[in-house]
Amino acid sequence: MTPNPRQLTLLSLVQAQGSLSVEQLAERLQVTLQTVRRDVQKLADEGLLARFHGGVRVPNSTVENIDHLQRETLHAAGKRRIARAIAMAIPNDCSLILNIGTTTEAVARALGEHSGLRVITNNLNIARILSVSPKTEVIVTGGVVRGRDQGIVGEAAVDFIRQFKVDLAVIGISGIEADGTLRDYDYREVKVAQTILHHAREVWVAADASKFNRPAMVEVGHLSQIDRLFTDAAPPAAFGPLLADANVQLHIAD
Repeated sequence: MTPNPRQLTLLSLVQAQGSLSVEQLAERLQVTLQTVRRDVQKLADEGLLARFHGGVRVPNSTVENIDHLQRETLHAAGKRRIARAIAMAIPNDCSLILNIGTTTEAVARALGEHSGLRVITNNLNIARILSVSPKTEVIVTGGVVRGRDQGIVGEAAVDFIRQFKVDLAVIGISGIEADGTLRDYDYREVKVAQTILHHAREVWVAADASKFNRPAMVEVGHLSQIDRLFTDAAPPAAFGPLLADANVQLHIAD
């Protein structure tokens, strides 16, 4: 399914609070209980929400991400704003790494007018997007291709990236926990991301607001290892001191 604007708002409300009752959602959305129940049922059927008696909560799986096509649809407008903000900050004539993720794919689309870029990626979707530009050189890592999202993972990808030191790395992330830990689901993907952190002169994270306080199983790193965080809405208040202590520049794309 493609969530409609009301359903996207419902998802955002639940993600911000962790859980809400059907009555609370109806009041905040100013719709009937029946409408909320229909929306909740559709979103739960897609695995985007988990139901309990009288309410709904965020799915609490730490071991499996939602489907790539669903992630492309969810928060798509916010991801486009983040991508435009990042593209505006990336200069021409530089080297960069873009990793796996629907937000980094949005960044690739926003780089269409750049020139002189040399882009290393372990994401075949990004390679396809950028390879049509005659002004951009695309370098693809070796490794195992995941059919579900065209990401390239494994030791071959890690070894390939170790050869380089790029100007910028722009990485997506599945979750940023309240202690500043950056997390993801697939340990093979995480090993590539960890290598990227050490082979870029500057690291930027692209994460829509739903990623704050989202659990995932594997630790990628910590906010202290990045330089800039691009998101589409103000993070929860607790993240303010974390970002300040880590000396991370926060960019809210509007």
